[in-house]
Amino acid sequence: MDDELTALAASGATTLVSLMLTDSWTRARELVGRFLARVGSDPTTIAGLDNARTRVLTTAASEHRQIVADVRAQWLVHLQQLAEAGSVTSPELRALLTSLQQLAAASETRRGTVHNAIHGGVQHGPVVQSGQITGLTFHVHQAQPPTMAAD
Repeated sequence: MDDELTALAASGATTLVSLMLTDSWTRARELVGRFLARVGSDPTTIAGLDNARTRVLTTAASEHRQIVADVRAQWLVHLQQLAEAGSVTSPELRALLTSLQQLAAASETRRGTVHNAIHGGVQHGPVVQSGQITGLTFHVHQAQPPTMAAD
């Protein structure tokens, strides 16, 4: 296998594993699934990808680095085997890598900082700071003003 394919496989494996930890995983999984189907990879490979992500997400902090390294190595070997078997060409692997890198860059962009400021006195309801909220409902009960006793 030539140096370019080796470098592409290594970068692809690294980018894929990094995407396992983001909200962009569903899209990354779709991209890789279509790629694997196109190059004739074993259909159970996508299940292996899901299992790898589960391992990465559920490991204890003390083991996390090792698991990430293991999963990265596993996918590097898998991509290299596809290249060595002639199932994938440099342009195909480069196209997958480019798509994954764009997805990773978009994921990084969305991790921006949110800054909200509240002015104007006391707030009598929930205040939420967030980048995006969907499907949220608040049930707020208003305090009754004190009643004045009649003289």
